[in-house]
Amino acid sequence: MLALAKELFAYMGARKKWWLAPVLIILILFGGLLILAQGSAVAPFIYTVF
Repeated sequence: MLALAKELFAYMGARKKWWLAPVLIILILFGGLLILAQGSAVAPFIYTVF
């Protein structure tokens, strides 16, 4: 997993595609939110947003 992150940042640096960083961060945060809320009472409210 760490190797994938290194390779991704190397790609973004070489190709000057730094605009991808905020997109990836948002995707990771949303994924973490969905995983954490999967078994809680908040889950129905979060799934209606998506």
